[in-house]
Amino acid sequence: MRLVLLGPPGAGKGTQARLLTAKCHVTHVSAGDLLRQAVADGSELGQTARSIMAQGALVPDEVVIEIIEERLRQPDCADGYILDGFPRTLRQAEALSEVLAVLQAQLDWVISMDVAEDDLVRRLAGRRVCRGCRTMFHVDTKPPRQIGICDHCGEALFQRDDDREETIRHRLRVYREQTEPLVAYYGKVGLLKRVNGQGTIEEIAERIHHTLGGEQAQL
Repeated sequence: MRLVLLGPPGAGKGTQARLLTAKCHVTHVSAGDLLRQAVADGSELGQTARSIMAQGALVPDEVVIEIIEERLRQPDCADGYILDGFPRTLRQAEALSEVLAVLQAQLDWVISMDVAEDDLVRRLAGRRVCRGCRTMFHVDTKPPRQIGICDHCGEALFQRDDDREETIRHRLRVYREQTEPLVAYYGKVGLLKRVNGQGTIEEIAERIHHTLGGEQAQL
C-alpha cells in the first residue's frame, strides 16, 4: 500500500500515520523528520535546508523533493509506505508522480483529514512542552498533575512560539493557500478519500480503517 495523508497542522497526520504503519507493516515517511535528520547529519541537502530554515523561510520544493525521492528508493519502501507531510504543494505532487513513474509504482489512495479551524487552534494552542525532558502535555486532553509543572522531571512547562494562536492561524492560512489545492488535484484523478478528523485518536483511526476497507483487509 502506498498512501498519502493530507491535513492541516494539528490534524493528527503523524499520529495516524504511525498507527497505520504498525497495522499495515509499511514504512512511515515523514517529510519533517527527514528534513530534521538531514540537518542533523550535516549532509549537503541538510546544510541547504538548515540555512533556509534559520531564516524562517519554507524549504524550497526542489530540496524537499530530492530528500523524499532518495528516501523512497530505500529497500524498506519497496513494499509500501505512508507519506506524511508530503506533498504540500502542487509542484511536489507533480514531482511525486514523476518519481513514482520512474520507480514503476503508483499511489493507492490519498486520505484528506478534515478538521474545523477552531478545533485545530484549540489542539495546537493547548500544547505545553517541558523545558527539561521535552515531554508534551495539553491543557485539556493531557494536563499535568500540577499546573505548569512536568509530571516526569518537575521542570517548568512552556508554550512554543509556533503554538500561539496568531501563529497557528497564519500556518493554517498558508496551508489553505498551498496545500488545499491538492484535495482538488487528487480528487480529479480519483485517488482522494475524505475522513472526518475530529474526535478521539481511536475514532479517527477507525474511520480511516473503514474508509480504506478492502485495501487494508488484503494486507
